[in-house]
Amino acid sequence: MGAKELSSRSVRGVALLGATGSIGRQALEVLALSPGEYALEVATCGHQGEALAELGRRHGARETYCDGDPRFSTLRDQGELCDLLRSPRVDVVVCAIQGSAALPYVIAALEAGKRVCLATKEALVAAGRWVTETARRGGGEILPVDSEHCAIFQCLKSGTHQEVRRLWLTCSGGPFHGHPEIDLAQVTPEAALRHPTWRMGRKITLDCATLMNKALEMVEAHWLFSVPGEEIQVVIHPQSLVHSMVEFTDGAVVAQMGPADMRLPIQYCLTYPRRLPSPAPSLDFLHPGGISMEFLPPDERRFPALGLARRVMAMDGGAGAVFHAANEAALARFLEGSLGFDAIPRAVEHALDTVPCSEAPESLEAVRALEAAAAQAVHTFLRCPEPTFFLPLP
Repeated sequence: MGAKELSSRSVRGVALLGATGSIGRQALEVLALSPGEYALEVATCGHQGEALAELGRRHGARETYCDGDPRFSTLRDQGELCDLLRSPRVDVVVCAIQGSAALPYVIAALEAGKRVCLATKEALVAAGRWVTETARRGGGEILPVDSEHCAIFQCLKSGTHQEVRRLWLTCSGGPFHGHPEIDLAQVTPEAALRHPTWRMGRKITLDCATLMNKALEMVEAHWLFSVPGEEIQVVIHPQSLVHSMVEFTDGAVVAQMGPADMRLPIQYCLTYPRRLPSPAPSLDFLHPGGISMEFLPPDERRFPALGLARRVMAMDGGAGAVFHAANEAALARFLEGSLGFDAIPRAVEHALDTVPCSEAPESLEAVRALEAAAAQAVHTFLRCPEPTFFLPLP
């Protein structure tokens, strides 16, 4: 969604949601590059209370909130955190909380007209209409931290919305691209977690192995940029130098390139429309070995997640919530050994086939109901007698 310049206050208040994760820690590195320009108003985490306390002390967080341990919280509860996000103390919310747990905070910030630097794709996948409509009504703005969507946001500056022909999301291909000899039914969690380019959390790394991460990003792009599903394409780019591209009606293709370093999109979203010096290394176009790049079509027969994403965008309603929740439930079963790697997309497809989801959710309760039904559908697919909602990823 479109962005505006931040207020002219000399010090801008930042809320960092998910401070102890990979994106949160890199965001703290970026904030440290501009001392005196940002104030860390609040840092949060799910369960790593001691790590949060240490980060809070080191980076001067005025408030902390640990959802799983009140000993490390200066805020009483989620309601008090939402109140702080709405308050004049906060200008920018960096949201790196996994899953739909981010939704109450994203909604609160957007209602109050804040900038949300969104690194949580599930918020838009599960409740894209609710989130984008809230931003429109409240005057809030969503800037995407995902490297692909941040790239598209930058490329779109080269033309108008009406001049866009296609969005091209690039994809490394994951650990199994180019290896047709690998039997996907025999893939272990250890093998699926060996991403060739990026160092990320377990859940997103597994999603990259199935191409489900790219499928979720297709749905995210649909809501972020108001582009129909048939105009969103995926291309395998193993070198991860081009982060995504926009093709315009005249045939011109505008691409955004850069090193595979998440600090770049984090900083861009925090400082937009300014560009500041970054800790990331520059691309060396004059390297003696040169820079080579490949662009290849994905194998949708082996990796059917992309086709499922197109189905989700066509279904609309609550299909996105079912899509992401069924995937999480299937991943949990894969990690515990009761579901094969190749069966993950089939379990997700079963949930889309069986869960009624024609109505778009407009509350956290509605999202949670769809997620629970999707998880139940995955367990039905597995014929498990005792369903467990969202087994935690180890």
